[in-house]
Parts: sequence; C-alpha cells; structure tokens
Amino acid sequence: MKSLKRLLTVALSATLATAPAMAQGAGDNGLDYQPYPHMFVGLQGGAQTTFTNFDNSKLITPTASLSFGAWFTSVVGARLHVNGLWNKGGIHTSYDAKYSYKYVTTDLDLMVNLFTLFGQKDYYPLSVSLIGGIGLNTAWENDHALTLKSAMPLAWDGTRLSHNARIGAMLNYDICKNFAVNLEVAANSLSDRYNSKVASKDDWQVTAQLGVAYKFGFKKSEPVVLMDLIPEPEPIETWETVIDTTWYDDITYRDVVKEGDIDKRIFFNIAASDVESTDAQIEAVANFLKEVQNGEIIITSFADKGTGNPKKNMGYSKSRAEKTKKALIAKGVNPKMIKKVEWKGDTVQPYPDDNDKNRLSIITGHGIYKQQEEVVTRKFKTNERRVKKVLPPDPNEVERVRKANEEIIQKAKSIRSKLNEAQKEQMRKYDEYLAKIKR
Repeated sequence: MKSLKRLLTVALSATLATAPAMAQGAGDNGLDYQPYPHMFVGLQGGAQTTFTNFDNSKLITPTASLSFGAWFTSVVGARLHVNGLWNKGGIHTSYDAKYSYKYVTTDLDLMVNLFTLFGQKDYYPLSVSLIGGIGLNTAWENDHALTLKSAMPLAWDGTRLSHNARIGAMLNYDICKNFAVNLEVAANSLSDRYNSKVASKDDWQVTAQLGVAYKFGFKKSEPVVLMDLIPEPEPIETWETVIDTTWYDDITYRDVVKEGDIDKRIFFNIAASDVESTDAQIEAVANFLKEVQNGEIIITSFADKGTGNPKKNMGYSKSRAEKTKKALIAKGVNPKMIKKVEWKGDTVQPYPDDNDKNRLSIITGHGIYKQQEEVVTRKFKTNERRVKKVLPPDPNEVERVRKANEEIIQKAKSIRSKLNEAQKEQMRKYDEYLAKIKR
C-alpha cells in the first residue's frame, strides 16, 4: 500500500513539473476547427490489481473501460466512465489461496488539462490531464471467496456495493482531428470489505490502461482577424489673420510768415568812399531784399571825428552814402526798397571808443518772408497677413482613440494562441503602441 502511494506521488509530481515546460514548448495549432469544446467516446483496456497483504503481482487481472464525455473548455472536461471485468484477491492459509469476483465501477470524473492550464495556448496535440471522480462500484460472483469462508468469515455473498473515489492522470496524444490515443493510470478507493477482508481502512485498486478516443462535435474555426489600431489624432492646422501695426513719423512742411531784420556795416579807409558791388556786405543786403516781401532799407554813412574837419567829413559821409546806394542798385536791389539815404558827417560817432571804425556806412532794414517749417505727425500703417498655426489634437479625442485601441489590443491578447506569425508581428506593434502611450 505504501509503495502504491509513493508511486502515485512520484508520477503526479513529475507530471505537474513537466506539464508547463512541455506546454510552453508546443507550437501553433494551425487548425481549421475549434479544438474546444467537443465530445468524445473512449475505449480502454489494460490491467488492474487490488492491494492487500498478498503478492500483488499474482493478483493482476485484465480490465476494460468505456467512457463518454466532453471537454467544455481547453482546461476543464468531464466524463461518465465505466470500468470493470474481474478482480482477484488472495489470502494466506495453510496454503496460498486466490479467489476472483466480477466488478464494474461507474464514475463521474472531472478532468483538468495541465498543458492548457499552465501553457500559453489553448490547444496542444500532446497533453497531460489530472482526473478526479466519485462513483459506485458493484461486485458480484464472489463464490470463490465463499469457499474460503472459514479463513475469511467476512466474505460477502451476492452483490456488493461500494463507494469509489478516483484520482489519476492521463497522457493523451491527438492523432488527428477525430482520434486520439491515451495512457491512463488511476487509483480507486473502495470500501474496506471490497476484497472480503477487513483492515480498518479502504481498499485500493490501481488500473493502468491504454485507450483510444473518438472525438466529435467540433465547431468550425472562425478566422482570426486582428483589427488595425485607430490612428492617433493629428495636430490641427488652422489659418488666422494677423494685423501688424507699424508706427512712423509723417513729415510735412508748411509756410510760416516771419519778419526779418538786417544790419550790415561797411568800413572805409581815411578819405575813401568807394564801394564795390561785390562787397560781401552789399551781397548780403541784396540777398536779404530778394528773399523778403515789402523789404526796405535805410543807408546812413559817417566820418570819423579824429581826422579832417566837419565840412570835409560831411562830404566824405555823403559820398559814402551815395556810393553804397549805387553799389546796391548795381547788385540788383530795387531802388524803391531804399527808403532813405542819409549821412551824418562826424556829428555822430557810432563807435565813440574806436575812432577809425566811425568811417562807415550802416545799412539797416526789415522785411517779411516765408519760411517752410517741418511738421511731424505720428501715424501708423497696418499690414494684414495669413499665418498658419498648428494646434495640439483635442485631448478628449486622443483619450477616446487610446481607450478604443486598448480594447482592440486586449481582445487580440485573449486570442494570442491562435495567431500566425504575421499576426504575432502585429501584436508586437500593439505592445510598442502601449509602451509609447504610457511614456
């Protein structure tokens, strides 16, 4: 009994340890049908033995099973399993005696596919499943044991009913769509008197069977289509009118009427009175009168008191006045503009402290003239132009698109195991997109 438990523990541990690795190493299914769900009918044959205090190798008998069930998903299935034929027991008396009886066990089993449970795909041609179930065992024709009743007082007669609790594992390989072969090892816990003996604990029966299963009820595989991601909203290009304002100084000119005065002095040597029309003072007076309107001048001439005498000096001043007038007229001055010509001799000394400067003619006058004055006006001008502006996308629209794309990616991930290589490449692009929007 202890050997059985150790054997089952080792077998199940090895199965659980290797299932994920084998599952991850399997390739794409490439099927044109959906492997799950489906139904099946199974037929198995092999050997069984019931453990007791007898040489179990002498108690091995043939056994056979018939099952009907279904895989509801790629992980979970159930079956109605009927196993039976005949069983053997043994007892040590004065000689070793063996006896046989017939049995049938009907169980309702739950099956769990370890490859699809731990793997990354929903189908693998090779798989390992754990099996657990409970049912009813019926045994009959225990006549051989009854002949040994003196040694086995608890040998039962007629039909014996017993509970049956099962745990096991099955290695399955799909040959094609509809047929599979399998190897199943199971341990069944039965009531204590199942083998006509009492040991204050359940009797254990172990079965090992090879089988074949016919699978049916598949659904046609729908083509796997990956949706394209919705493009991210582009920046919004808009055009707007911009008015540039430029300020500047607008310069104009206006005529301003002004009054102008002139005072020019021509100095002479002793006893001299000649005046040339090219004299700078004469030119200045002539130019002044040309530029003004209503211009008029007065010529007053003098002689110095320090030389000569009053009579001569009066004559000098008169000559100087007349020659000054003559020089102005020769320069183009209109005689009508010469309002007055006078001479003072030495009676008046304009320069009382400088005798020689008193030999002179003084030309004074005034007139009205127009002068252009600069007028500065502050003005502005405008220039209208079209400018392109690039605005960021609408945040609400960006969020809507990203949520829609995340839903597309989640749906694709749920069928990752059904994807071909091209679609796997698209999935990698999905992953790149997710990484981008999370940055």
